[in-house]
Amino acid sequence: MNINTDALNLQSVLFVVGILLQILGVVMLIPGAVDAMDNNPDWLVFVQSAMATFFFGSILALSFRGVDRHLTQRSGYLITVLSWLAVCAFGALPLWFSSLNLSLTNAFFETMSGLTTTGATVLSGLDAMAPGLLLWRSLLHWIGGAGIVLTAIIMLPMLRIGGMQLFRTESSDISDKAMPKVYQIAIVTVIVYLALTMLCTAALYIAGMTGFDAVNHAMATVATGGFSTKDASIGYFKSLPIELVIVFFMVAGSLPLVFYARLALQWKHAPAMDPQIKVFLIIWVTLISILTFWQVLANKAPFLTALRQSTFNLTSILTDTGFSTTDYSAWGSFAQGIFFISLLIGGCAGSTAGAVKIFRWQILFGSMRLQLLRMLSQHRVLVLHYGLRIVDSEMTSSVRNFLFMYISTLAVMSVLLMATGLDPLSSASSVAMAMAGAGIGLGPIVGPVGNFEPLTDAAKWILILSMLLGRLELSSIYVLLLRDFWRH
Repeated sequence: MNINTDALNLQSVLFVVGILLQILGVVMLIPGAVDAMDNNPDWLVFVQSAMATFFFGSILALSFRGVDRHLTQRSGYLITVLSWLAVCAFGALPLWFSSLNLSLTNAFFETMSGLTTTGATVLSGLDAMAPGLLLWRSLLHWIGGAGIVLTAIIMLPMLRIGGMQLFRTESSDISDKAMPKVYQIAIVTVIVYLALTMLCTAALYIAGMTGFDAVNHAMATVATGGFSTKDASIGYFKSLPIELVIVFFMVAGSLPLVFYARLALQWKHAPAMDPQIKVFLIIWVTLISILTFWQVLANKAPFLTALRQSTFNLTSILTDTGFSTTDYSAWGSFAQGIFFISLLIGGCAGSTAGAVKIFRWQILFGSMRLQLLRMLSQHRVLVLHYGLRIVDSEMTSSVRNFLFMYISTLAVMSVLLMATGLDPLSSASSVAMAMAGAGIGLGPIVGPVGNFEPLTDAAKWILILSMLLGRLELSSIYVLLLRDFWRH
C-alpha cells in the first residue's frame, strides 16, 4: 500500500501521537503512587507501564519534532483514529500486567470502555480492589471525556463529520470577540471540565461519600462514564443526596461544555444560543415522567420510589453514563423499550455524552417536517433553521448519512454478536450501549446486575470496535477503508 505522506502529513500525525503517549505515561504515575502508599505491589506495574509508554511516545515525538505541523483533512482523520488506538493500547498495560490477571482481550475491553466513557466492565470484586486500579479506571474516563469533547468541538467540525460543521464557529464564539486560536478553545473547555469535576467531587463528599469514592465517581460522572468503585454501582450507597448530586452532574456533563463559558460571560443570552439544550431537557423530563407513571400504574410502585428510581436510571441511560441503582430490567418490556430508545438519543454536541445526539434529531425531524409541507405546496420556498442558523442541504445530507451509517452499523454489529451465541436482546442492546457509550445493556447477562465478562472474546472485540466507532462518529473510521484515502 502506497501512502501519500505529503497529503496525509503522516509525520505530523505520529508526532501528535507521541506527545499524547508521553502525557499518558506521566498520568500512569498517579495511580502508581496511590498503590505505593497503600503498599500494593501493583505500584511497580504502573511505574513500568509508565516508563514504557513515555519512552515509546518520546521516540515518536523526538523523531518527528521538526516536521511541518500543518494538519490536512486526511491527516485529521488519521490522527483521530490512531490517537485513540494508541492511547487505548498503552493504557491497557497496567490492567494487563496487574494482579487482576486479565487476558489481553479483557484488559483492552476495559481500557476502551474507560477511554470512550462507555463504562461497560468485565471486572467484579470492585469493593475489595486495589485503589490504584480503581483510580486508573476513573482516570481513563476523565482523560477520555476531555478527549471526546475536544475532538467534538475542534476536530470533527473541521472534518465535516455528521453535521458537526454546524458547530465549527459556534464552539469558539464564547464572548464578544471571536477566539480564532484552537488552543484557546481547548483551554476554556478544559477549565470548565476541571471545574465541574472539582464541584462534583466536593458535592459527593458533602453528600456522604469518602474522599476516594468522591474523586472516582466525580470523574466518572462528569465524563458521563459510569465506572464505579462498587459492584452494586451507586445502589451500594443507598443515599438520596448522592443520587441527586450525580443526576445533576450527569445532566451537566451532557450539555455543551462551551455553554458554561457563554453562561458566565453572557448569562442573559446563553440559553438561547444553543437549541439543543431546551430539547434535551424536555426529552429528559418527559421520559422520566413516563417511566415514573409506568412504575406506579403497571408495577404498583410507590410514587416517590418510582420517581427516584426512574429519575436516576433514566438520566444515567439518556446521558450515556451507565450508573445504576436498581435492576430496571425487571420493570417490564415497555420500560426496556424506553431505555433502548434513550440509548439512541444521547446528549448534546460538544458534551461528554454519546449516541446520535440531540442536534441531529432536531435536524432530521425538521427536515422531515419540511418535506411533508412541500407535499402540500410544491412551489413554496421553505428553509430549515437550527436556532438562528440556516441548515443547508449539505449539512442535512451529512446528518442523514450519519444516521444511516449509525443504524446500519448497529444492525450489522448486532447480527455479528448474535453469531457468537448471545441472545437478540442482549446483542442489540450491547451494541447500542457500546456505540452510545452507555455502559449497561438489557437482559440478564449485560443488564444492570450483570457485566460483560461472560461474553466470548469474539463478542468483546466486536463491542470494542463498536465503542470506537460510536465515539469517533463512524465516518472518521470508515473513510480510512476507502482506497482513495490512501492514493496520491
